[in-house]
Amino acid sequence: MRLKTPIQDFLVDHARVNPISFHMPGHKGSALYKRYGFNEFLEHYMDCDITEIIGADNLFQTEGILQEAQDNYAELYDSKKSYLLINGTSGGIIAAILASVPKGKKLIMARNCHKSVFNALTLTDIQPLYAYPGLIREYGISGAIPPEEIEALLKNNLDAEAVILPSPNYYGICSDIEAIAEIVHRYDKVLIVDQAHGAHLKMFSRFGVQGLPKSAEESGADIVINSIHKTLASYTQSAVLNINTDRVSPYVIEDKLQCIESTSPSYLLMASLDINAAILKAHGHELMREWADHLQYFYEEAKKIECLEFIGKVPGMDWTKINFSLGKLGISGDELETMLLKYHIFIELYTGDLVMCMTGIGNSRADIETLLNALREISEDHKNNLLTEKAGIKLENGPTQLLTYKKSRLYEIPKNKIRVPLLEAEGLICASSVIPYPPGIPLVCPGEKFEKETLHYLKALRENKEKVIGVNALGEVVVGAE
Repeated sequence: MRLKTPIQDFLVDHARVNPISFHMPGHKGSALYKRYGFNEFLEHYMDCDITEIIGADNLFQTEGILQEAQDNYAELYDSKKSYLLINGTSGGIIAAILASVPKGKKLIMARNCHKSVFNALTLTDIQPLYAYPGLIREYGISGAIPPEEIEALLKNNLDAEAVILPSPNYYGICSDIEAIAEIVHRYDKVLIVDQAHGAHLKMFSRFGVQGLPKSAEESGADIVINSIHKTLASYTQSAVLNINTDRVSPYVIEDKLQCIESTSPSYLLMASLDINAAILKAHGHELMREWADHLQYFYEEAKKIECLEFIGKVPGMDWTKINFSLGKLGISGDELETMLLKYHIFIELYTGDLVMCMTGIGNSRADIETLLNALREISEDHKNNLLTEKAGIKLENGPTQLLTYKKSRLYEIPKNKIRVPLLEAEGLICASSVIPYPPGIPLVCPGEKFEKETLHYLKALRENKEKVIGVNALGEVVVGAE
């Protein structure tokens, strides 16, 4: 009798369809490791799952093989010190904040930060001061964080300890980190950049590929956390934290990391980080050039597809994220995702009509060709037969609300909490973040009031089977008790 293993069964069934991955992780499967001779590691995967035996070093006191791997990342990113992370960028973000902002003090943060930043706030009762991103109205998504917004907050809050923002954001839009770093350092504060979606930017620059935004490491940020797994070649949940200045003590960072990370770090994750660094050091120029060439080919061919709109290689854009829409044909993002699945193409996410395909170091020219052919066929099939609006709830205004973040008054985060049905929460204070996922950015944060429009949007998301962290199976949210 075959044992029932639902997770394993799903993964094996998924692998059997030979999926074309335009989502994280960036390695896109085993082909890249095999290409560069790491077959033995793949073959002995289970045997490589060990603990801190003699010679294996220790993640929280690196003196041997793990230190060598960290030194390789410091060299690749031109950083003063680098740390392997096995709790993802989330763990690195929390540790960086705890190391930079004392308990009860203030942190200037982008309102579109990842939920891990909000988690750090609750751990040490840190007071947030929000910097709001601009808006790309054509697509209803967040733009860059204006440097002047950061300067105004610093000027009016001289007791703030640090600044944190994501760059690139989920869609690849980068803020002017160089200008923001100059402002932050003029006020003698620490700048932390969540570069979860931009671990590759420094690699493009390092290996001579021009045209992408500069990395945060090159732009003056003090602490930069990179999700190596998202676009490069390590396993999911592996990341690297880089210290680039003397404004932050590495000893304090190390102390906070050991508080946050697992005491049983996965050697498989750390080995994948090691392999990624080795591949980049030996073949980075070849791989970055190939990746850029594949993308250039996509953007040139995409121009020829009727009714296809896309965000191209514009200034400040990490164009390894392919953002496109067939909204002119009446095709929504969720409909386009379903159509692409027929070609075994799996996307990262959609917002309204906009679909985002996250390319990575492991994508091949064949992947790009398949995507282009799919978009050509879909466009051809639908251009003379515009789709009517789907019956049911329409989320046309949802993405704009989700990603523009209204500037609203912040109230004291409630200490006493209760759960109430969504539509009964209007006017009440949020006590636990409500987070549509992806992209993992809180729509409503603790200390903000629930508004009618937002609650109806959340209800629509739930009815459309979208994932919303913070809304339970009964459709309830956590609010402050009277």
